[in-house]
Amino acid sequence: MTDFIPDVSFVIAAYNAEDTLERAIDSALAQGAVSMEVIVVDDCSSDSTPTIAGSHADPRVRLVAMPRNGGPAAARNAGLDAARGRWVAVLDSDDALRPDRMARLIARAEKAEAQIVVDNLDIIRGEDEAAGTMFPEAVLARLPLLTLAKFIASNMIFRSEHNFGYMKPVFERAFLEKHHLRFDESLRIGEDYIFLASALAKGGVCAVEPMAGYLYYIRDGSISRVLKRDHVEAMIAADRKFFAEHPFGAAALAAQRRRTRNLKETLSFLMLVESIKDGALPKALKIACRNPRAVRHLRMPIVARLRRLAAFFRGSGKTTVLRGGEVAAASQISSSLPSLGAGPHSNKG
Repeated sequence: MTDFIPDVSFVIAAYNAEDTLERAIDSALAQGAVSMEVIVVDDCSSDSTPTIAGSHADPRVRLVAMPRNGGPAAARNAGLDAARGRWVAVLDSDDALRPDRMARLIARAEKAEAQIVVDNLDIIRGEDEAAGTMFPEAVLARLPLLTLAKFIASNMIFRSEHNFGYMKPVFERAFLEKHHLRFDESLRIGEDYIFLASALAKGGVCAVEPMAGYLYYIRDGSISRVLKRDHVEAMIAADRKFFAEHPFGAAALAAQRRRTRNLKETLSFLMLVESIKDGALPKALKIACRNPRAVRHLRMPIVARLRRLAAFFRGSGKTTVLRGGEVAAASQISSSLPSLGAGPHSNKG
């Protein structure tokens, strides 16, 4: 075991990621002006994922094999346990990074004396279709620090504003160890939210880099894009635990109360949809009367289709609808995308 401490440890949780894993690894290794290690945690894949990571020619790539399939949170925790870097960056196995991302993020974090740093994301649809940046740079430029209140307030389902929960934060590893922070392994969706929220609640300062450095690939079937009733129930339970374990200022408390109402409203909506599909009209009416706000979301699929159609007729052929109905155009990309191969994988947490 070497005593060398790299600038950053990349943690890649991978499950059946043979189509995209090499792209993710290579984008991490291509980072300029920083030293690194790349930890690939194989979550009991049935394809060649462990072979790709375990036989990689670069000695900075390490394979950690999970004894049993535990999901994205458990795999990331195993990666955090193995990490040695000053900073830790989680990279999804079907995503990639711009070559200058880590140097810019670390410099910004150190200048702000921050323990956490986040940046913008470029959205890539399918193989390599640029669909826009997730957040307008001007919006992030007016937000030098991301507070707990702002982070909670942005994480509402069915809202039109952008959701900061999609950001891919980089953490000072010493801060994570000091506060014993790990991902909630009971969650299969939303574990990223609780992890960053907990770090902010522990007093972590989060700097914001407006430029996009993370390439976020979207593919139908991604876990994070399919919302189910049990997902929301687990999120409500995790929020309840989070609320009980951390102190809240007035602004964060108000935001948390709005989020709790939002999640309960979302749960009612999903239960309403289930009742309608099952033909259980009395049950559907009961749910609608108990939470009338849930009814208004029934129009959302129609609205989303109309927005896509309107974008097509405007001649914007390369568009995508992000969660909340926000449309991002390809013209928003600030710089050309690097050639990083193809084959996005759907194991997003």
